Amino acid sequence: MSGVWNVGNIAKFQANLIPNSRAFIFEDVPITFKELNERSNQMANYLQSTGIKKGDRLAVYLQNCPEFIYLFFAAAKLGLILVPLNLRLVGRELEYQLNNSGSSMLFFHAKFFDNVNKIRSSIQVDKDKYIWLPGSDTDAPPCPDWAVRFHDHIDKFPFTEPVLKEQVLFEDPLGIIYTSGVTGAPKGAVVNHSQSYFKVISLTGTAAHGIVFLSQLPLFHSGGLFISLLQCVGRGMTMILREKFDPVQFCNDIEKYKVNVVFALTTMWRLIMDSGQLDKVDRSSVIMSIGGGERTPKALLDKLKEKGIKVGVGYGQTENSAMTVLSYEELQLKPGSVGKPREWTEMWIEDACGKRLPPGEIGEIVAVGPKVMSGYWNMPEATANAIVNGVLHTGDLGYMDEDGYFYIADRAKDMYRSGGENVYPAEIEKVLCDHPRVKHVAIIGVADDKWGETGKAFIESEDGKPITKEEVIEFLTGKVSKYKYPSHVEMIEEMPMTATGKIMKVALKEKHGVRLDKVD
Repeated sequence: MSGVWNVGNIAKFQANLIPNSRAFIFEDVPITFKELNERSNQMANYLQSTGIKKGDRLAVYLQNCPEFIYLFFAAAKLGLILVPLNLRLVGRELEYQLNNSGSSMLFFHAKFFDNVNKIRSSIQVDKDKYIWLPGSDTDAPPCPDWAVRFHDHIDKFPFTEPVLKEQVLFEDPLGIIYTSGVTGAPKGAVVNHSQSYFKVISLTGTAAHGIVFLSQLPLFHSGGLFISLLQCVGRGMTMILREKFDPVQFCNDIEKYKVNVVFALTTMWRLIMDSGQLDKVDRSSVIMSIGGGERTPKALLDKLKEKGIKVGVGYGQTENSAMTVLSYEELQLKPGSVGKPREWTEMWIEDACGKRLPPGEIGEIVAVGPKVMSGYWNMPEATANAIVNGVLHTGDLGYMDEDGYFYIADRAKDMYRSGGENVYPAEIEKVLCDHPRVKHVAIIGVADDKWGETGKAFIESEDGKPITKEEVIEFLTGKVSKYKYPSHVEMIEEMPMTATGKIMKVALKEKHGVRLDKVD
């Protein structure tokens, strides 16, 4: 698809169609679509005054807040490229993403003063383009003399649509979303306006005016920004948003706002269940629930179903969001599946030579469609490896059944060979996740004199007490083949996780001295 278009038009059109409807409610303060568009315009006019221009990168190191949302749509209107930064980043991690993206402007909350100040001398942000916002943290350090207070300047700018010096096209980059880095250094997936638009029409299909959507995902995450926020604005829904996730508040918001659609990652659902608050609120308004982020144990899904929350699952990546979806009802018929491809996505299984594989055979999951990223920012080699002749190579191993449902076996880099047999840790991890005392588990291939490689299971228990290797083997007996049993079990106090609840196996290997190289 080509032509003059930008995602900022979505806010403009909704302001014209449903100006007085609530676009989002942040910390109990409603913002209408008219206000959303006006504030985004004001932000765009302010940005233009700073000299920033189409194609420049605008980094955002902010907690969830209305300004984040206005910046997103303002950047879209002007053809700027938004770079949302993970709030857990510090030091070299923060420096790397700012320099890799070439960001020339940085918006950050006052609580992050120290993190930004420590790396100022080694990043490329222009001296007059450090912009800080107070946020809600009363313990934040005092205002520095090297940054500009955002609210001292914004109010003097008009609410009118910005006058563009250069048209923004469908193919122009909109955002650089860095991967979680669970298998190595983060890569910046470039998402353009066209891909973002197709995500909106893929996720909901039709207008959903009046639907209330609850998500407390961080906006720096693809799921928070593109799957939640953009979908809500694009379809005229009302999004309930908080500065950060709190399981009790999450449950209370379901009742308070009569929420219809709920989106939470697996880790969040665990915390929600642990809080006990779900039993104390009226959940009858909920018509759809969405989960994801990591493997979701069937036991957790069943417990949620008992509460009237039927959570569906899906499969996607930063590089190609929302590829498949599976309702709770389908999951009962296709246990372990992640569903069929959604609209605007075609998927299949390939072997190492690029040959399509028949149902039942494990290979790499590949995909094509208008939602696939443009590539990795400043990484031509990584882009060439990921997108081959227009086909996205996900790096995930899986298979498809006769009915077209997809199943994930594992990350290609996580597979190991034991006694000549391929072993996919995710298969064993999925079984162990249903052990009543296992909170998190990660299995890694380690060198073995007899078998070449064997599995080592790192386990974080629910009660903090050790789980023996014998208990693990007993639980796996009859569920997976013996050659897949881990030969080693190590208990850890806390699993290293990304901000979105994915286990960081690289960090786990480094911390516990596991070999990073594979045995061929």
